[in-house]
Amino acid sequence: MKTEKIILGIDPGTTIMGFGLIKVVGKQMQFMQLNELMLKKYDDHYVKLKLIFERTIDLIEAYHPDEIAIEAPFFGKNVQSMLKLGRAQGVAMAAGLSREIPITEYSPKKIKMSITGNGNASKEQVARMLQSTLKLKSLPKNLDSTDGLAAAVCHFYNDGRVESGKSYSGWASFVKKNPNKIK
Repeated sequence: MKTEKIILGIDPGTTIMGFGLIKVVGKQMQFMQLNELMLKKYDDHYVKLKLIFERTIDLIEAYHPDEIAIEAPFFGKNVQSMLKLGRAQGVAMAAGLSREIPITEYSPKKIKMSITGNGNASKEQVARMLQSTLKLKSLPKNLDSTDGLAAAVCHFYNDGRVESGKSYSGWASFVKKNPNKIK
């Protein structure tokens, strides 16, 4: 059994994609990095998707994560926004799946609950809890990166026990669990 692993957490977005990495040694987690991909300056949605895919591949090649935790799109009132978020999530997932990295999806409520004990916590509350838990010196201006880090930490806390999330270990696994999405 592997006693050390790296978890990449991703908060997909077409304006800002946040991500964070933790290393798990035994039963302890260690902060590695958090950052964001700024996409505001790009008008073309397809260019944004390409950049999300490429940045995810870059992270995989640089840090060699063993698992990826990704925040699922939330159901909002704006269908177009949700569609764009779903596409962003999809290309990030495709990048991980292309490298055969297991992916687990968590709802925003599940992530907030895992970090703060409150499924309705604010981004600021999640960020402050992560700062305290991982002993971060400071917090970034945009909290999308802490949202990505929160997905990784949520995955660590859940240690593979997924109740409402979905987990895929590769394309074959995705196809098997989603036959209705295949034509």
